[in-house]
Formats: sequence, structure tokens, C-alpha cells
Amino acid sequence: MSAQQNIIERAAQVMPGGGFGNFDAEIFIERGEGAHVWDADGNEYIDYLIGSGPMVLGHGHPEVLDAVKSQLGKGMTFFANNPLGIELAEEICNAVACAEQVRFVSTGSEADMYAMRLARAVTGRDKIIKFEGGYHGMSSEAQMSLAPERPGNFPQAVPDSAGIPAAVAEQMLIAPYNDVDFARSLADEHAGEVAAIIVEPLQRIIPPAPGFLQALRDLCTEKGLLLIFDEVVTGFRLAYGGAQEYYGVVPDICTLGKIIGGGFPLAAIAGKADVMKHFDKGKAGTGGFLMQIGTLSGNPIAAAAGLKTMEILRRPGQYEKLFSNGETIMKALNEHLSAAGHAHAVSGTPPMFDVVFTDKPIVNYRDVLNSDHDKVARLNKVLRARKILKSAGKTYISLALTDDDLSQTVDAIAEAAAAI
Repeated sequence: MSAQQNIIERAAQVMPGGGFGNFDAEIFIERGEGAHVWDADGNEYIDYLIGSGPMVLGHGHPEVLDAVKSQLGKGMTFFANNPLGIELAEEICNAVACAEQVRFVSTGSEADMYAMRLARAVTGRDKIIKFEGGYHGMSSEAQMSLAPERPGNFPQAVPDSAGIPAAVAEQMLIAPYNDVDFARSLADEHAGEVAAIIVEPLQRIIPPAPGFLQALRDLCTEKGLLLIFDEVVTGFRLAYGGAQEYYGVVPDICTLGKIIGGGFPLAAIAGKADVMKHFDKGKAGTGGFLMQIGTLSGNPIAAAAGLKTMEILRRPGQYEKLFSNGETIMKALNEHLSAAGHAHAVSGTPPMFDVVFTDKPIVNYRDVLNSDHDKVARLNKVLRARKILKSAGKTYISLALTDDDLSQTVDAIAEAAAAI
């Protein structure tokens, strides 16, 4: 029995589904270095999963390791405030257009949950407009119409998980992504009830249509709603200032995660001071106060890793390289899949994207839902066999990729396109 098979069997005894619930339970990664990871049997892969996004510099970046080691000797966590957490908050406020103040949590799911709760605290309203297929973590609200296999009629929310009270669906209004007219109709129909619109500026791998995000901004301003950008994925990835900088639209609240923790558990809610004051009981008062406590919030080791990661991203040429790496892979996918006669679209932006097998434009979740998922699975299976590791529906690009890595990946794509 191989080492990996042994772990698989052990995991099946002690973990539901044989794993953590995040990724393929048939592979166990033991270590990573740069743009490469090794499984428990010693098989080496070029890594386009990168921890589902945080490892934009690659694994084990020496400067990040030095920053972490420096803090380890001073303490791992305190629950009390720490200077590195304040320094990280200052840098986020310097970088992100909507961020005047920051509150730390440990996960993107928490950040999105608190962002929606914050909008309710500010407005005194209960309903949230969400776009079908948008991923906003694991809260009951976020699990509404995340990935319904049989979508209902808009705006009815469809729960994607057991254990969610039926009443939650009444507070979530679901709209198709890239359809601002439908979002406006919901805001009009439920005037005085809607607290916010929450949106991934780049929804999974679906780009916003020209003018869509600005139209949402204008709608929220007009109707007195708060606009929440979920930038857990896009923050510090599309640009140093995130999607707000990349698309030129500023929300009232944003959530951040992944990159800001440098590979450690850390996320944040950021927003204008008059919104964020609701986390301060002295300013918000008892009725407007939003309680938020977390044992590891602002953890100094995570803050050290995030600060060093962000410092490296500020250096000249980093985003140019990130985009160039992604463009190389996107171009290869388009060329080889087209040559093999596969109707497809490579959807997203160079730092993150994936293939959708369809002959129709990709505008919203249902366009992806109605594409050929079996062909995607076959493509990913062949790529895995050629030692390319990626998720089922997204390719993350890192700065650690070398010319040899890119060349090997392009060759694997050519083989996979022909094989499927």
C-alpha cells in the first residue's frame, strides 16, 4: 500500500468524506516549494491551486518565512491587540479605496457574514440582494443560491445546504449576475427593506459586463443601500488595490482574505468610518452596536506573513509578471482547444480563470451551469496525470511560476486538448 493510500484509508475513518471538505479527497499534499507541491507518495505537481488563492508568491517564500520566524520567537497569539495587526490595518487602508477602518477576523466566510450583518446594523433593514452563483462563504445567507443544480425563479433563494432555517430564504433576494435592471427592480419592489447588495466584482470566473459595477454603485447611492464588494479573492490579486482599483468602482464595504494573511488564517471587513463605527459600542450605542470577537483575529503571525507578502507585491513589475504568467496559460488553452475543435471560452482575468465548454457567451451562473461539465472533468483529469494541479473550476496563477513551469504546462494543455 502506498503512503497516500494509507492516509486515504485512515482519513476515511475519522473524517466525513475522507477529508477536510475543501478539495479532492484522493490527494494529500505533504509539502510545497515555489510553484510546486508534492503529494504523500512523492509525486511532484505544478501548483495552480495555490491553497485556493493565498499563495500568490508561491510556497515557502524565503522573505515571508523570515518574517514569520521573527514573530514566532515573540509569541504566536495574544487575543489582545498587537502592533503588527495595526500595521497591517494601516497598509490595507492605504491600499484599498473604500477602507478607512478595518476589523479583522480569521476567515473569508466570517468577513462576508459580518459585512452583511454590518449593512443591516447601519440601515436597520433585513434583506440582502445577492447574485446567483456568487460565493460569499459558509453562512446561512451565503449558502442561498450559491450553486443550485435546479435554479428556481428569480428572486426566490434556493438553499444549497441542509440545516438552514427556511426563514433565511425570505431575507435573501437573488438576481442574475450582470443584470442591473433586475437588481433595480428588486430594490424598487422591496423599497425600505433592502440593506445592501453583495457582489463578487469578478464572480468566480465571470467578469462584470462593462458598466455593471458602476451601475450597482449608482443604484445603491440612489436607493440608500450599501454596496458590498466581496474581495476575499480579488483583493490584492487583480491589482494592489484589488478589484476597486482594477475596475474603478468603490463600494461602501469590502471583505478581504487569502493574500492578506500570506498563507495563514486572516481576513478582514473594511469600509468607511461612518459605517465601521457600528463595531464601536461607544460610537454606535447599544442599539447600533455589532459585536464581533474572534480568538485569532489579527493574529500576529498571520499579520507578519501578510505584511511581507503585500510588501513584495508593491515592488515594480510584480503585477505585470502575474498577468503575463496568466496570459501565457490562457493563450495556450485557447489555441490548443480551438485546434482540437472544442467550443469553449477561457473566462476570467489572467490572475485567475478557467475553461468553460460552451458555444454561448458567459454572462452569469446559468451560462456556466449549462456548459459541458463532463468535458471539464476529463480535461482536469488529463492535466492531473501530466502533473498539473488545479481546482475543478478555477486556475490560480502565482508569481513563483518559472519559464520551465509555464512551458511544461503549455505542453500538458496541448496533450489534454487532444486527449479529450
